Amino acid sequence: MTTPSNVIDATVPDRIDLAALANQVELGEMFEELDAELVGLAPVKRRIQEISALLVVDRARAQVGLTSTPPSLHMCFTGNSGVGKTTVARRMARILHRLGYIRRDHVVSVTRDDLVGQFIGHTAPKTKEALKRAMGGVLFIDEAYYLYRPENERDYGQESIEILLQVMEDNRDDLVVILAGYSEQMKAFFSSNPGMASRVAHNIDFPDYSTEELFRIAKLIAEQMNYRFDAEGAVAMLDYIKRRQARPNFANARSIRNALDRARLRQARRLCDGWSAVVDREALETIRAEDIRASRVFTDGDDGR
Repeated sequence: MTTPSNVIDATVPDRIDLAALANQVELGEMFEELDAELVGLAPVKRRIQEISALLVVDRARAQVGLTSTPPSLHMCFTGNSGVGKTTVARRMARILHRLGYIRRDHVVSVTRDDLVGQFIGHTAPKTKEALKRAMGGVLFIDEAYYLYRPENERDYGQESIEILLQVMEDNRDDLVVILAGYSEQMKAFFSSNPGMASRVAHNIDFPDYSTEELFRIAKLIAEQMNYRFDAEGAVAMLDYIKRRQARPNFANARSIRNALDRARLRQARRLCDGWSAVVDREALETIRAEDIRASRVFTDGDDGR
């Protein structure tokens, strides 16, 4: 017998504790982890919290019988190199998995070379294989604008785009696609591919790090590797960052990590000079100013080595 529309279903709650829903999936802890792992990026973190709030409310609506089409979750991350786009994609996958919007806490990272073939009949199998590996989780396409090369009439990128478009539409309940790349290039890509633009619901721009944020990142990376700067070394690192930011090909946190790797090499060479030194723990963990100021950034070099 059909239940009259004016009869309330006693099995459906009339109110939901949103905080309890968030606690069930440990959203607060995940936000804290993201904040600890990534310095700065306040607008990015705020947008992630907004998307998470949308999904918590969507779950609450379902529990009180307010069914609707699941929200589109395909995304675009724009910004320069080394600003944390890949890290945020991994965290986003964890959040989506905990909230039940993807089956697996799983990210498959690809570039054009993983999707586009070199000859007829090669692209479709490559693209479909990448999609198969990512299904149930997140497909992260870095430098996605390279999929489209209008200047080359024999390019097969468009075939890959068409397959992606179909799967993004038909499997939106079992796959989240995140496109990533430089802001201006992604704008041009979407202008040339309106079908792709219409399937991406969330555009998140990643700002460059400030000098102070990069210095915090340098100290954080050093601590993670059980290193530290002495007082003069810290001054030298801050000076390095200011100079490196003004040089070509600066890649934010990635450049800082590379600089620390080179500083470690110089520290090791200094400690092993003559192979006759006896060192203590403090010496082994300390990066000094001379380990940093040997970089060509402090001379006339064009790079940050």
